[in-house]
Amino acid sequence: MAGTRAAIRYAKAVLDLAVDQKSADSVNDDMKLIADTISANKDLDNMLQSPVVRSAVKKSALTEIFKSSDSITIGLIDALIANKRLNLLGLVASEFTVLYDRLKETQVAKVTTAVPLTDELRTKVLNKVKELTGSKDVTLENIIDEDILGGFILRVGDIQYNASVADKLDKLKREFTLN
Repeated sequence: MAGTRAAIRYAKAVLDLAVDQKSADSVNDDMKLIADTISANKDLDNMLQSPVVRSAVKKSALTEIFKSSDSITIGLIDALIANKRLNLLGLVASEFTVLYDRLKETQVAKVTTAVPLTDELRTKVLNKVKELTGSKDVTLENIIDEDILGGFILRVGDIQYNASVADKLDKLKREFTLN
């Protein structure tokens, strides 16, 4: 993806500054909010990506939307505007949360299921992820996707385990077409 390396550099710089000023937790909350807001709102994303919309308009919109943000977060927005890189804001926010989790030694496990996880199953998955990764602190994120039909897809960092019914059906279909 274009700009990923630049986004990582900005995220690292903001994380270093936030750690130095002992406000990494609040900046992380801001970054989660920014990433979620931009990914959920297509109009906001389109505005940030648009070269037609003036930087002043973008800045006023962002400061109004994220007015309760930490001063470091506002500084990031200002730096991105000054460097004409505001289109990277969502990506920088996402990369920041990844780097923050790595700093805090927190693993984020994403479990995709066809139906919501029950509390009992959530506990079992958490324990299994802790056992596999050796991490003490694991956050579980349940993504519901009815297209997988059944089973689950577990993703922790770069590791993915696909035990979905849809995947098994695809494998079976490929086997039949080869034979």
